[in-house]
Amino acid sequence: MVAEKRDENNKMKKYLSLGLCTLVLAACSKGPADTTTPLATDEAPVNSASTYPYLDTSLPIERRVDDLVGRMTLSEKISQLYNEAPAIERLGVPRYNWWNEALHGVARAGKATVFPQAIGLAATFDDQLLGEVATAISDEARAKHHYFADNDLAFRYAGLTFWSPNINIFRDPRWGRGQETYGEDPHLTGRMAVAFIKGLQGDDPRYLKTAAMAKHFAVHSGPEKSRHSDDYEATAKDLAETYFPAFKTAVMEAKVESVMCAYNRVNGDPACGSEMLLQDTLREQWGFDGHVVSDCGAIADFYEPDAHNLVRAPAEAAAWALKAGTDINCGTRRLSTFANLGFSLQRNMVDESEIDAAVKRTFTTRFKLGMFDPAEAVPYTSIPMSAVGSEQHLELAVKTAEQSMVLLKNNGILPLAEGTRVAVIGPNASNFSVLVGNYHGYPIKPVTPLEGIRTRAGAGNVVYAAGTSLIADQYGNYETVAAGNVFHIDSDGALQPGLHAGYYPVDISRGKKTRDFKLIPQTTLAEAPAFSRIESQVDAYWTRSPLDDTVNGDFGVVWSGVLVPETSGSYLFKSGGNLKIDGADVHGAIELQAGQRYPLEMSRVFLRSLTGSPLEPSVQLSWVNTSTDYLAEAIDAARTADVIVYTGGISAELEGEEMRVELDGFDHGDRTSIQLPANQQALLHKLKALGKPVVMVNFSGSAMALNWEDKNLDAIVQAFYPGEATGTALARILWGDANPSGRLPVTFYHSVDDLPDFKGYALANRTYRYFTGDVLYPFGYGLSYSNFSYSNLSVPDSVQAGEDLSFAVKLTNSGERDGGEVSQVYLSLPDAPVDVPIRELKAFRRSELAAGASTQLQFNIAAADMRYVDNDGKSHPYRGRLKLSVGSGQGAFLDESQFAETIVTIQ
Repeated sequence: MVAEKRDENNKMKKYLSLGLCTLVLAACSKGPADTTTPLATDEAPVNSASTYPYLDTSLPIERRVDDLVGRMTLSEKISQLYNEAPAIERLGVPRYNWWNEALHGVARAGKATVFPQAIGLAATFDDQLLGEVATAISDEARAKHHYFADNDLAFRYAGLTFWSPNINIFRDPRWGRGQETYGEDPHLTGRMAVAFIKGLQGDDPRYLKTAAMAKHFAVHSGPEKSRHSDDYEATAKDLAETYFPAFKTAVMEAKVESVMCAYNRVNGDPACGSEMLLQDTLREQWGFDGHVVSDCGAIADFYEPDAHNLVRAPAEAAAWALKAGTDINCGTRRLSTFANLGFSLQRNMVDESEIDAAVKRTFTTRFKLGMFDPAEAVPYTSIPMSAVGSEQHLELAVKTAEQSMVLLKNNGILPLAEGTRVAVIGPNASNFSVLVGNYHGYPIKPVTPLEGIRTRAGAGNVVYAAGTSLIADQYGNYETVAAGNVFHIDSDGALQPGLHAGYYPVDISRGKKTRDFKLIPQTTLAEAPAFSRIESQVDAYWTRSPLDDTVNGDFGVVWSGVLVPETSGSYLFKSGGNLKIDGADVHGAIELQAGQRYPLEMSRVFLRSLTGSPLEPSVQLSWVNTSTDYLAEAIDAARTADVIVYTGGISAELEGEEMRVELDGFDHGDRTSIQLPANQQALLHKLKALGKPVVMVNFSGSAMALNWEDKNLDAIVQAFYPGEATGTALARILWGDANPSGRLPVTFYHSVDDLPDFKGYALANRTYRYFTGDVLYPFGYGLSYSNFSYSNLSVPDSVQAGEDLSFAVKLTNSGERDGGEVSQVYLSLPDAPVDVPIRELKAFRRSELAAGASTQLQFNIAAADMRYVDNDGKSHPYRGRLKLSVGSGQGAFLDESQFAETIVTIQ
């Protein structure tokens, strides 16, 4: 079936290319054309918009949408299929930008509570908790949206359509965006997705709280640098068994409102042009009735020479994607390929009814969000801005961060005793990036690991040294340039504290536009500042324009004065603006001498009326002295302590989405090695040689091969990227105020040498379900300060195929501490007639038990979870022996008391 569809698409592409190449030669060479001018047959209605039926809230949404779309001209309809949908003033339709993010908190829209990164949320194995997190996020989302709307902001990151969650399967630890997912298991991913989507979308029977999105459909998990041109082959079995289940659950159970199609090709066709994915599977088999959005620029990849390069003209690409089922073209810097749909229609590549169908799906979502109804009729419009960063949400961030941390090793050193003198060593002790991961908001009360430990232990019991960089020239210990290092010269020629800050109006018409519509700051400032003042340092955050107190006002700032270092060395700077020191632009490290005066100028322009980003701008000037003997400092600090807490790993500045990073072990956001960087390994060897206990806290969004560390260190905590409460939660774990309960949502391997090729999407020897080698830490693994045991497993000897399986087991906390346990149920199908996963997670549950307490756990395994997938991708009821295991993880990796298992016959 897939091959037949691909042949049909290839025939269509050949026909379009041969018949239209000469007609669209200009479009082929110049990119998307502007075809949004109304056709000669377009007519505008003459009656008042206030009388239109689409504004009648008593009518069904379908009739209201039909009425509104039926009044639009062709060009108006096409304009609404771009992520930046313009206003249709004559119909009373406001402009709307579809792009917003809420992966682990409202993202890129200023201040918001930042929860653990998605991979850390998955490590909680607590879908109920994730539902609470998503509800908090949607509270803040609604509050911020209405605040922005009240201030006439309709830009990117101000809307109610959130492009979250990312439910791709994290099949390979090298993928830098794996941190955005819920891990490698389809069942865990599906359950967490349902909880998150429902929390975002709310439970009102009439209105959506926000609109969630399941992305990226499908077969999408790296590599980042070739995602625009790669074609991933996936068998029907792998699709049905691994790549589809979480999306199917999101659609059929959670009723997710939107789906994003991926950049890559799947079995020959671009994901955003795949009828197999978007029509046959998503809409026909699963009954999806929401809207589909392209990943940003994905439709341009259809024709870009350095991408898929499958068609010659934007009009062909637009027609292909629309007919396949893509409704909204996210284009960003490539602009809107869908702008060419007018030409596609003229050349009979599409039918206007197909354009209408796409437009209706998008407006259905807007109506469900209440965007055309009185505010008082929509229950979520009254959520106040005080919900953003509320004490309740901040407490939830602490709780979630605690439950997300996974104790990988402990020889008894943890929890730390009161009064322990601690040396906090490592490049992530004060690294803001490890708090937030990627796709994040600006934290309300961020607490670094160092700050949290100092607060818990007392500053007098903590010494600190960075010890090393993360890798090469990537440092985690940047500090804001302090007030004692910046000055200005007064009218008498004397050096005075603080920098001169001039705040300027912005003349956009004089600015030189770059390709992505940013303006070069030096050419856009007015000739004179609106006002000036002295500022102690460059460290500012604005919720409103300092010029006119509006939420969306443009402004520019120029700081000038003198920089006086206290210590000589080679300095790296972070500014986010244009920085000049001693008259030269700063790019890379510069040499500075202690006590010497260096003229400093820094400028930054914030254009919010044009771009809508950043909605709440901030700026800091920070630096790090790379000449410091960090190793010597670390050794000196460690010698004075009872215990060394090493805060290392990597950060979201090294792994993530399509990055520019090219370093040993890191490649454009992905990783080529999963070992700890060599400089950090060397530091740990020297710290261990001191004879002190060493506790490692590893920050990363993906698995790390901590082989030497596991053998030689006293304790290891996998923290992932735990959100703004990182330091508070970590300290509570280290001192035993909280009992660790996180579990690994991914397998930790010994090396990438144990894995197949990164680009290979066959599941053989990938993830715990198929990997046959030795692992460092298995999926589902995690230690506790308590001892949990399983006994009295009560399971029927047999059940009929097609029947549910219910069973009970006794869980006991035989330890001396109260704690949380994650019970996991795994099934194996040894009598299946085809190759099947070694074992699969089919249920999990978190329980809180007091020391010495027991509870009876009841589980019900649905008949649908006791099936197998054949080589054609078809699902069948399983018959034969069913191996069932329930415990603290996979039974093969546990002590005897930590799990119970049995064989059930399926007849």
